[in-house]
Amino acid sequence: MRKNIAVLGSTGSIGTQTLDVARKHPELLTVTAIACGSSIELAEKQAREFGVKVAAVYDERACEELRVRLADTDVRVLSGMDGLIEMCSLPEVDIVVTAIGGMIGIRPTIAAISAGKDIALANKETCVTAGHLIIPMAKEKGVRILPVDSEHSAIFQALQGRADSKIRRILLTASGGPFRGKHREELMHVTAKEALAHPTWAMGPKITIDSATMVNKGLEVIEAKWLFDVDVDQIEVVIQPQSLIHSAVEYEDGSILAQLGPSDMRIAIQYALTYPTHLPSPAVPLDFRMLKGIDLDVPDNETFRGLPLAIRSIKTGGSMPTAFNASNEWANAIFRRGGISFMQIYDIIEDVMDRHKVIPNPSVEEILAVQEEIDCYCAEKYGR
Repeated sequence: MRKNIAVLGSTGSIGTQTLDVARKHPELLTVTAIACGSSIELAEKQAREFGVKVAAVYDERACEELRVRLADTDVRVLSGMDGLIEMCSLPEVDIVVTAIGGMIGIRPTIAAISAGKDIALANKETCVTAGHLIIPMAKEKGVRILPVDSEHSAIFQALQGRADSKIRRILLTASGGPFRGKHREELMHVTAKEALAHPTWAMGPKITIDSATMVNKGLEVIEAKWLFDVDVDQIEVVIQPQSLIHSAVEYEDGSILAQLGPSDMRIAIQYALTYPTHLPSPAVPLDFRMLKGIDLDVPDNETFRGLPLAIRSIKTGGSMPTAFNASNEWANAIFRRGGISFMQIYDIIEDVMDRHKVIPNPSVEEILAVQEEIDCYCAEKYGR
C-alpha cells in the first residue's frame, strides 16, 4: 500500500538516506513534505525533485529564502517550530520520519502522534527525554513507533513472531567507535577530526562524536528501554567492531535471534517505512564469502564513561535523562568547535548530573526548561 511520508530533517544524514529509499520505491513511497533547519539549497533541490506539497524551515530567515526560491512552484513553505508541527500533522501524511537531531524533535514528534501518524523514529532525544510521555500517547492513539536506528531495527526484527516468548536479554551492539582499545591517557589530546573518523558508519557529526564517547550507545540503551518495554538491567551492550551484527534478542530458553547485514542505514530506514515487508534496498548486500571473522568484546566503561553515565541517568529517572542529554549536546558541540578536550565531555556531563535537581515526571515544557537551564549553566561555567 502506498504511503505518504513527511521527512523531518530531510537535509541531514538520515533524511537524505530516507530520500534514497523513496527513490528506490516510487511506487510505494510518496514524499509529501520535508523539513530542514537552514540548508536551503539542498531543501530546494529535494522539494523540486519529489514535488512535495509542503516544505518547513526551522530557521525563519532561511525560510524566506526558500519561499523566494520556490516561488514558481505550488510548494507551501512553513517556518519555525509552528511550521514543523504543522508539517508533521498534515492530514494526507501517513508516516513521519523524525530524522532531525536534538531536542528540537520533541514537539513535532508529539504533534505527529497526536494527529495519529505512524513514526519512523530516528530522533533519539525524543525517547530519551520524553519516553514516559510519547510511549503511552502512541498506545492511546494506536500509533506505531517504528525504529530507524540500526540497532533498534535489529531488535524490532528479532522480536517479530515471538508470541508469548519472554525476553531474557537484549544484546545491543556497538562498534566501539574510532578509539576502541585506547585508554584515557591516549585520548587526552585527540581532535574532533580524529573523533569524526568512524570506522564503519557514515553518520552526521553529532552522532559520530557521540559514538566515539559511547554516549550514543547510552542513549540507545534508554531508547531501547522505552521502545521494547524492558528493564535497563535486561539490556547488555556488546562491542562488535565490524558492525555486522546489529543487535540480538535472547529469549528465556537461551535462544538468541540476531539481525545481521551491511553497515547501511538505508536498510533500517526502509524497513520502518515498508514494515512488515522486506524489499530490495539501495544497500549493497553483505557478501559472506568476504568475511574474515566477527569479533565480540565488552565495553570499557572506565575509559568511555558515556555508557555508565547514561545508565545512571535512566535508573535515576524523571528529568535526569534530560540533564544527561542536554549536557552532552552542549559539550559535544563545543568539542567539535575546539573549545574543550575529548575527555572533558564526560566531566561536563557528570558535573551537570551531580547538580541537577530531578523533576519526577516532567512535562514537555519542563523538559525544555531543563535543557535551557543547562545550556545557560554550561555556557557560564565552561564558556562558549
